[in-house]
Amino acid sequence: MAKKGKTVFVCQQCGYESAKWMGQCVCGAWNSFVEEKVQDPVKDAGRSREAAAGRTSRPIPLTQVESGEHKRLSTGITELDRVLGGGLVPGSLTLISGEPGIGKSTLIIQAAANMAKTRGTVLYVSGEESEEQIKMRADRVCASLPETLYLLAETDLDRVLDVSKELKPAFLIIDSIQTMYTAELDAAPGTVSQVRACTNLLMQLGKGRAIPVFIVAHVNKSGDLAGPKIMEHLVDTVLNFTGERNQELRILRSYKNRFGTTSEIGAFQMEEEGLLPVENLSKSFLEGLEDNGEGACATAIYEGTRPLLLEIQALTAASNMSFPRRTSLGFDNSRLNMILAVLERKAGLSLASQDVYLNVAGGLRLEGTSADLAAALAIYSSYKGIPCGSQTIAFGEIGLTGDLRSVQNADKLVKEAARLGFTTILLPRKNADRLTDVPAGVRLVPLQSVKEAVLFLRDK
Repeated sequence: MAKKGKTVFVCQQCGYESAKWMGQCVCGAWNSFVEEKVQDPVKDAGRSREAAAGRTSRPIPLTQVESGEHKRLSTGITELDRVLGGGLVPGSLTLISGEPGIGKSTLIIQAAANMAKTRGTVLYVSGEESEEQIKMRADRVCASLPETLYLLAETDLDRVLDVSKELKPAFLIIDSIQTMYTAELDAAPGTVSQVRACTNLLMQLGKGRAIPVFIVAHVNKSGDLAGPKIMEHLVDTVLNFTGERNQELRILRSYKNRFGTTSEIGAFQMEEEGLLPVENLSKSFLEGLEDNGEGACATAIYEGTRPLLLEIQALTAASNMSFPRRTSLGFDNSRLNMILAVLERKAGLSLASQDVYLNVAGGLRLEGTSADLAAALAIYSSYKGIPCGSQTIAFGEIGLTGDLRSVQNADKLVKEAARLGFTTILLPRKNADRLTDVPAGVRLVPLQSVKEAVLFLRDK
C-alpha cells in the first residue's frame, strides 16, 4: 500500500493494487484499473478486531482464553436460523448474496420485523429503495410491524454509523454494500476500495458494540459474489440465496460460517405473503416422481443435520454429432463423464452414440457423491426404457473400478426413505452390513458394484 497522498491503480475485478497503470491485470482482466488516492481511513479500517473494539492487544496463554457457546439471537425464521447454525451471534457479520429478484430483501425484512418484536430496536438501511418501497413490501410479507423497526434510506456510510451509535440497534441491516460509500475516499460507490473500506467500518461497528450486522451484496454475471475477495474474508458468514424466479422454491446455502457448519441448507417457498419455510423438503423434491417414469430415480443425500431425498432425471437420445453432448444441471459434469465411462467399461452399456442429459429435479446443486448410483440407474433406465419405480430409492458412491463405496449416515437415510414410503432401497453392501435397525416393510438390496445394480434393475 502506498503512503498517504500518493495514488495507486486498483483492479476493479480482483482488487489488485499496482504503483503504475497496467493494461492487463494479473487476474486476466483488461483495462480494469482505476486510479485511487490512498487515504488514512483505509489504513485505519485494516486495524485488528481487538483495536476496533477498543481493547489493547497483548499476548496471553491459550489456556487462559475463555471459550464457550456463543449466545444466539433467533431471527424468528426456522430455516434461516438452521443455516446460521442456530441463530445470529452478537457482533457477527453476515453477508448474503443472490440473483436480483430472488427474494433477499423479502427474507431480510421478515427477519428484521421478527427481531424488532423480540429484541428491540432494529435498523434497516437501504441504499437502493426508498422508505415507501420498503413499507409496501413489509405490509405484504409481515403480519404486523413493531414500532422498534426503523428505516433509513441512505448511502453515506458515515451517516449510517452516526445513526447506529445514536439508536444502538440490536440488529443492523445494510442493503446493499455496493451502494454504500465513505466521504473519505474519492472513488465511486461500488468500487473495490469503497466496498473494502465500508465492510471494514461495519466490522468495527459490529465487533465493537456487539451488534449483528446483515450485509446484502450483489452478484456478477457468473453468479459469484461481486466485489473484492477480501470482503468474504472479513465477514463471519457468507450465505447464498438461489432458485428460479419462475419457481416457488428457494434454497439458502452457507459457504462460510465461523459459528456453524457450511453443509446446512434452508428451503423456502415464495408465496404472496412472503417467504415461508419448507419443513418437509424431501416431499417437495419428490412430488413429480412417477411409478412408470423412465429415466427417473430417487436418491438420498445428507445435508448438514438432516437427510434429504430428491429425484435424479436422465435422458438419452441418439446423437448426430461426432462428439455426443454430456449436459448436467445440478450435478457435476466431470462426475457424469466418469459415471458414463464406468457404465461402459464395467456394465457393458455403450453410450458413445448417445447424447446424455442429467438433471437434479427442484434446482438443487449436489456437492457430494451419494447420488452416483441413482444417476447411473437413471441413465440406464432412460437408455433401456426400464422404469426404476416410485417405491425404489438408490444411493452410493461409484468408484473407477465399478465398485460401490459406502456413504456416511446411511442409517438416517434409510429411516428417512422408509418414512416417505419407499419399500426398496439399493445401497452399498458395506452400508447394509452395518445397519442394525431396519424399518419394517423395507427391503434392503446390498450391492457390491454398479454392474449388480444394473442387473437388479433389468431383472426386477
